[in-house]
Amino acid sequence: MIIIQLYVKIFRGLRAVLRPLGALKLLERHKSRRARWFRSLFAIYDLDDLIHLELPWWTFDAIEAVDEILAARPDARVLEWGSGASTLWLAARAKQVTSIEHDLDWAREVQLRLDASPNGSKVALHHVGSQTKGNIGSNKRGFDGQFFDDYVAAIGDVSGDFDLIVIDGRAREACLTAAISRLAPGGVILLDDFKRKRYRDAASASGLSVDAKEGLAVCLPLPDSTALLTVAI
Repeated sequence: MIIIQLYVKIFRGLRAVLRPLGALKLLERHKSRRARWFRSLFAIYDLDDLIHLELPWWTFDAIEAVDEILAARPDARVLEWGSGASTLWLAARAKQVTSIEHDLDWAREVQLRLDASPNGSKVALHHVGSQTKGNIGSNKRGFDGQFFDDYVAAIGDVSGDFDLIVIDGRAREACLTAAISRLAPGGVILLDDFKRKRYRDAASASGLSVDAKEGLAVCLPLPDSTALLTVAI
């Protein structure tokens, strides 16, 4: 955690120096993947900067793959667990987006950006907090004693199937189980941070076909992995 805080502090400091010099705008004019990746390092944990860069926090291979999927489905319905810059990025490409967020303060921040976006009306953002009792916990540090049964089950409050389901929030293994039966024909599940063993194990047990998109990732100095899962044929 200390290393992450130091990393963020260093790049925020560098951004403060480089921005007045025009170096960040120069990077933004270069559309190569490496230039976009390097520019994204200065946007880590900055919602507005990531929205400005039009980058969800996934690997670049996954971003390009999902972009192609949604371009081929102009009427796509999307559901995501875990809101953020990805919510606005998806809204610019899909017909309808449902976003489920456990953190109330963060949901309010994202909603403010949606209200100011020309595509914000496409998004239904739902805050579904944790409970003190339940069966579905989170393995992420800091969430001891919190349960996400309602959060996972919130997909059941939305009718119909989805062309894309993004799993990038809490209790991802349980979200994956809930998502499978809600995929439209040819639909895709995106499971982020796929380097984590518990997510790889959950994907393996799901019976879905797994395409791990590994390599350069938004905001991260080291390669990462985002998986696209589909119903095995």
